[in-house]
Amino acid sequence: MTVADDATGRRTESATRLPREERRAQVLTAAREVFVAQGYHTTGMDDIAERAGVSKPVLYQHFPGKFDLYLALLDEGIRSLIEALREALEATTDNKQRVRGAVSAYFAFVDDPDGAFRLVFESDLTNEIAVRERVEAADDVCSSLLGQVIAEDTDLPIKQAELLASGLLGTAEIAARRWLRDGDRIAREDAVELIASLGWRGIRGFPLSHPPQAT
Repeated sequence: MTVADDATGRRTESATRLPREERRAQVLTAAREVFVAQGYHTTGMDDIAERAGVSKPVLYQHFPGKFDLYLALLDEGIRSLIEALREALEATTDNKQRVRGAVSAYFAFVDDPDGAFRLVFESDLTNEIAVRERVEAADDVCSSLLGQVIAEDTDLPIKQAELLASGLLGTAEIAARRWLRDGDRIAREDAVELIASLGWRGIRGFPLSHPPQAT
């Protein structure tokens, strides 16, 4: 159902009902906008209900509380980033292009106008175990995806390859956020090319295989 102002100025719900999944998506979109604009602590469920155009009872039908809503948005953002990275790595067998694709995925995620990256990379709730665990798990998955590519190409042990991957992706994240903060001084594709070149020059310095260490 939608919400409108009645003759007395009070917000009332019309009889129009959206399918549950559409309503949930509407609530998530509204909540993301409010969380990104105001931060978690200054956002109230009233703010989210008003932005979504629903009553608070309808809001609570989908999410039992503000923190549950925040976690749903965090999970959604993490899934989006992981899928973008996975697609970039699976799109080619050229490892130079894979590195570029990985960097590009991070820049695209940060440049998305919905601001989901702020919940993943700039959360003001990292002191909450549930949030911290999700963010750390996302870093582990992304590092594992790229780390597997590095390990196959260099024959490095997987833990070393994942550490390199984490460093490269961390560079991409920080550079993308800096690029966004600076505005449009550098075209996004040019910025991606710069960071990808930096990452590739570092990774290609490792030989394709390593002789076994003497025991």
